[in-house]
Amino acid sequence: MTEDVALLLRRAGFGPTAAELAAAAKVGYAATVMALTAPRGPDIGATSAPAPQLGPDPYAVTPNPTPARRAAADKVREEQTEQLTRWWLDRLTVANHQAVEKLLFFWHGHWATSIRKVKSPQLMLTQHQTLRHAPNFAEMARRMVVDPALVHWLDGQLNTREAPNENLARELCELFLLGIGRYTEADVKAAGRALTGWRLDLRAERTVLDRDAHDAGSKVILGVRDRFTARGLVDLLLRQPACAEFIATRLWFRYASSTEPIPGATRDRMVAAFPAPMAMLRALFTDDAFRATHGTMVKQPVEWMVGAMRQLGLRPADFPREMFIQLCDGLGGLGQRPFAPPSVGGWPAGAAWLTSAAARLKLSLAGKLASQLELGRLTPEDVAAMLCVDRWTNRTYAVLRKVDNPRMLLTMGLVSPEYAVT
Repeated sequence: MTEDVALLLRRAGFGPTAAELAAAAKVGYAATVMALTAPRGPDIGATSAPAPQLGPDPYAVTPNPTPARRAAADKVREEQTEQLTRWWLDRLTVANHQAVEKLLFFWHGHWATSIRKVKSPQLMLTQHQTLRHAPNFAEMARRMVVDPALVHWLDGQLNTREAPNENLARELCELFLLGIGRYTEADVKAAGRALTGWRLDLRAERTVLDRDAHDAGSKVILGVRDRFTARGLVDLLLRQPACAEFIATRLWFRYASSTEPIPGATRDRMVAAFPAPMAMLRALFTDDAFRATHGTMVKQPVEWMVGAMRQLGLRPADFPREMFIQLCDGLGGLGQRPFAPPSVGGWPAGAAWLTSAAARLKLSLAGKLASQLELGRLTPEDVAAMLCVDRWTNRTYAVLRKVDNPRMLLTMGLVSPEYAVT
């Protein structure tokens, strides 16, 4: 039972602390699922990490800067991006409602949008708040189709009735709502027309519809003829049975198994809870198929680092700037810097994170984290308890018991296979 609870906490959040694991084991699996997916009251931990006040985007204040002002504006954006990233990593670490934060991180990868192209930290924060506060997936999709960061990321601001751009329409069908093979090229072209006319207002941090650039004509999408707008298009896609099935499959892929397909019965239980994401997760976590996936998921770099900081009692808000930059650069080197997914397809999963180069970099990062602690004598058993590892394999234990230095022992625990795989 304790191992099942540990699996649940590791998958539903960013890694339990020893105290959280002990408390969850005491109340049992079913009660822990409910506490995770329907948390009561405000998130006390998260209140110590309030959202940053970034101020205006410098390019909104000075839209046509001189070269000198452009350089200054770029520096301000860089500083604001650092502030935004530190805040989010800090919140992930201190939040008590871990399943809420993990689900938000999932949505960030699902609606993958990168600040490397968007440039504006304000638009990325606006998108983050949209994902955080959407009451369900249907409303999230309605808001995201005109989200300024996503529109800019997929060139939606270039989409006019005279020159339709299909990028956002294609990804809306393929990656966000339906999945490959659930639509035709004609559907994508028509959907692109439905999304014409949206423009960015950087000062207001929103999009506005230029009706002169919008194609208000009749369109046929998935066999339905209508004068589709962005809202009408999303509502049509949401009504497709493929939409709920696709979202259930994506949740399975990120929470249960990146290699084994979702069982039909599990998918059906999750689909029945659509469009409520937490209810879908509750259906997943209480399904026998979920518990059978023990030991099959590799932690993503952000999961690994945030989990380590939670278990070691560290938080990004307290790190000196040089230390924080080193950790962020390390996440970038591992391939997962927050607010900067590599493509609209999001981040990879599974064995893609288990490379020799990643192992060397994680060893360095683990050492930096361990160096922040004052450690007395430690045993391999102590490290297992600290990191909420069920048990060491004989091979790992044989290595750990030869290490006398407590900081190195903790570092080795953080890079062990048992800690990397859940």
